[in-house]
Amino acid sequence: MAGLCDKCAQLLKAFTAHLRRVCMELEQKIKDFIRELAQCACLSRADSRKTRHELSSLHHLCNDHETPVLSEECLQALNRLAASENSDLQRAAAMYYLHLSHHLESPLPEAFMEPFMTLLFSADLDVQKTISLSLVNLLVKNNVCKELVIEMGMLVPILEMFQSGDATAQCHSCACVAMLASSESNREAIVADGIIPLLVLAKSYDPQVQQNATWALLNLTQSDWSTRILCQVGAIPVLVLLLQSSDSEVQFYSCSALCNIAAVQEHHPKLLSIGGHFLLKSLLTLMSSSVQKNSAQACKCLQSLSMNVLIQEQLMELECVLPLKALLNSPTAAWTESAITLLSTLSAHPPNNEVLVSEGLLDVIGQLLHHHRSSSIIIMHSSTIITNWCSSCMGQQAVMESRCVSGLLHVLVSPVISDETLLRVTSCLHHLMTWDTLQSNLSATITSEQVSGLVKLSGQMGNPQLSYNSAAIISKLQMTGEIIQLLRPHYTAVAGYLLIFLKNQDVKFQQLGIVTIFTLKKDGDFSALLAGSELEIQLWKVHAQTEETRRLLQMIQLLSQPS
Repeated sequence: MAGLCDKCAQLLKAFTAHLRRVCMELEQKIKDFIRELAQCACLSRADSRKTRHELSSLHHLCNDHETPVLSEECLQALNRLAASENSDLQRAAAMYYLHLSHHLESPLPEAFMEPFMTLLFSADLDVQKTISLSLVNLLVKNNVCKELVIEMGMLVPILEMFQSGDATAQCHSCACVAMLASSESNREAIVADGIIPLLVLAKSYDPQVQQNATWALLNLTQSDWSTRILCQVGAIPVLVLLLQSSDSEVQFYSCSALCNIAAVQEHHPKLLSIGGHFLLKSLLTLMSSSVQKNSAQACKCLQSLSMNVLIQEQLMELECVLPLKALLNSPTAAWTESAITLLSTLSAHPPNNEVLVSEGLLDVIGQLLHHHRSSSIIIMHSSTIITNWCSSCMGQQAVMESRCVSGLLHVLVSPVISDETLLRVTSCLHHLMTWDTLQSNLSATITSEQVSGLVKLSGQMGNPQLSYNSAAIISKLQMTGEIIQLLRPHYTAVAGYLLIFLKNQDVKFQQLGIVTIFTLKKDGDFSALLAGSELEIQLWKVHAQTEETRRLLQMIQLLSQPS
């Protein structure tokens, strides 16, 4: 399933399992049908002997549980049977293709697609149902080229099956279209004639037809241009109503399609034009679903919509916090990531924060930081949320009472975190250190391993901002006896990065170096290390440069004064 996202790969896996169950039930029926047909007396006449021989051959091939035979003789037999005016013979060929689709492990040769095409145009609906199911199975297993199916004109009879009135035929044909729509180059052909019939079938009373039609609509939302056409022809109201389906798969497909639509902001007015906040209420209800993949998808859709501050206010009025909090506590990281992303967006709007903090969400964030050290999404958004909520005294108090500070420090020593994630964490910690209460809390919480991690990051000059953030945290540690004991083993390494800071042309690095030296000189051991060292020499050079700069500025100031 190369090239597919995790979501689509999971859908295909589930659909393949369903097909396997169906095909295993049909396999024996196929064998019995072909055997009985081959032995029928009506085929004993001389002009039917060849056909009888071909049926016998197919019956023999159906009993081959290994690799199905794709010989020239087999192809000729299938061509003759498919072209026959006898529907029983066509049905035999269609059933052999169904057997083939179940057992074939390699691509189906292009020559074998010709009888396929003939059978799709059969006047017998049973033949069409059987051959379309075969096509679905082959498409799922990637045994036939999706683009070739369209090029050969098979889409025409597949779409005609939409009008058959037979639920099985509609189910198979919708599944074919769903698979074909997963290919970018096929969507134009499907959009031309297939959208309106798909929207009609998406409202079918048959749950399997509804599922497959909605799946096809979902795949059509994978392209911006086809999404735009879907919106123009009225797909949004249909998809919104499907959120309330009793079928969890229909809910998932429709919500995923709406999520793709919501990713493009120009569609937001149409999405929100349904009165009474219907879409938002439906998504919030789905977010409380016991089917967690649906909850996560609804959350993702709300996150795209909540880039609009007005939508955020409506969500807060609709009491979105309770389902959001439940999803944050999900044991599945991917679903937690959807919730934390939405919460991060809501936290960027200050009027929301008092309610969000009062609901105890910082306690949840602290737990997430301790238990999801390998998820960059959770860590980065948690850091953003904590930073946003510390702008108020209430938020600072809540952070101090939660496990957020220890959680952020916990992440620092994770071996699997990227520099980008560490940059976000250290930025948050640096921000927390600007508040006296949190500075005291962090200084009392930090461990030897975490101090070692900060010192190591401070020396990583390949990422200057990460180095700066880490060193800034160290500079703001309260020099208690415990902190001094933690820092002493690292004084040589600290002196090393401070020397680089003082040599840096960026003034902020020089200033941070000076502040850190001032802080550490409170410990006699560091003062002894500094005395006569290269670091002290460089410090006096910076002092001299600063004095010279001050003198020159003073001269300019004197010249600018009126005589």
